[in-house]
Amino acid sequence: MGILQGKNILVTGVLTDGSIAFHIAKIAQEEGANVLLSSYGRVMSLTTRISGRLPQPAPVIELDVTNQEHLDALADRVKEHFPHLDGVVHSIGFAPEAALGGNFLNTAWEDVATAVHVSAYSLKSLTMAARPLFNGGGSVVGLDFDATVAWPKYDWMGVAKAALESTSRYLARDLGAENIRVNLVAAGPIRTMAAKSIPGFDEFEKVWNERSPLEWDVTDPVPAAQAAVALLSDWFPKTTAEIVHVDGGLHAMGA
Repeated sequence: MGILQGKNILVTGVLTDGSIAFHIAKIAQEEGANVLLSSYGRVMSLTTRISGRLPQPAPVIELDVTNQEHLDALADRVKEHFPHLDGVVHSIGFAPEAALGGNFLNTAWEDVATAVHVSAYSLKSLTMAARPLFNGGGSVVGLDFDATVAWPKYDWMGVAKAALESTSRYLARDLGAENIRVNLVAAGPIRTMAAKSIPGFDEFEKVWNERSPLEWDVTDPVPAAQAAVALLSDWFPKTTAEIVHVDGGLHAMGA
């Protein structure tokens, strides 16, 4: 019996088999869960192909979290596969090129708005779309990157992550009465597709190599995925509004 035995889990953001989201889906299946993936547009075929690398190929439904029609249709699309959901993984983030790379003082609002909408507001949108599917409670887990400090070249994505962290707290407050838990996993830097879009990502690697108390491996998404699966399980029944750091301990170290 795995810790997710019989649970139905929706995982967003699976694009490659090197992503944290892919490994969440993989470990969730190994722990007994039924997994459903979401994707949209041109990358749906990619997600479908990557799904074949899971222990059991998972169905893929279309969901663009910035499209209200998609959000309104989510419950019906999920019910084509599962009668309800027990957990949702928010692995979604994007910032236009102009919002990253040291351009903080010159970034236009339109680019900032896109970063905040996709990377932070979407946690609320996704959670509310999934809300009718939770049968007496559920667990929402989002992927985060520590937003308590200003990181080199991370710029408005850092602001969006701060908004994500605040959004998770307010969702936890307002949905707690329905036994819906909302938590985040703040992972250290992992060489994912998303990381490749961040200018100067190697600077993050350098910081972690020098300051992390525990040895950090930027090629290993499994520890962060394991934390997310644990939060999806019943082993954290009274934990909500929490940020679990899986970063080798760096967040607690001084300069």
